[in-house]
Amino acid sequence: MGRLTVLALRAVLVALLAGSVFVQAVMVPLLAIDMRDLDEDAAHLRVPVLVIIVLGVVTAQTVLAAVWRLVTMVRRGTVFSDAAFRYVHIIMGAFVASSLVVFALAVVLAPGEATAPGVVLLICGLSLGLFGVALIVLVLRMLLAQAVARDIEATRMQAELEEVI
Repeated sequence: MGRLTVLALRAVLVALLAGSVFVQAVMVPLLAIDMRDLDEDAAHLRVPVLVIIVLGVVTAQTVLAAVWRLVTMVRRGTVFSDAAFRYVHIIMGAFVASSLVVFALAVVLAPGEATAPGVVLLICGLSLGLFGVALIVLVLRMLLAQAVARDIEATRMQAELEEVI
């Protein structure tokens, strides 16, 4: 990965992290203030919705931090090692957790008249999409495992060749 690509990716990661911190520090409290004025039918949604939003942002921040670490490993040329699997597992877990968090939002919004059924269905679709991303990361993990195995085999063969020479 080129230096410019790494810098661009890190700039995007920093922007996303700053945006997520802004959402946690500013937008969630503002949403909490706005939700105080909800009618009695929807007032019970205030706390669960706010907690779910914060948890969703935390899962996104977890993915950003793990991707940062993987980019660092790529830049150093150490990504094809067993240490990379830890960060890939963190990313998979965060996407599964975010899928569950989004599904929990659908469950919270489903009963009653506060939210249209179509909106709940769209949220369920988003949850399924996030789970699909976790499965894609699983496939990428398998590719990483094959690359690590090939790298180990190439190192072993290089050592054998050096012994022969």
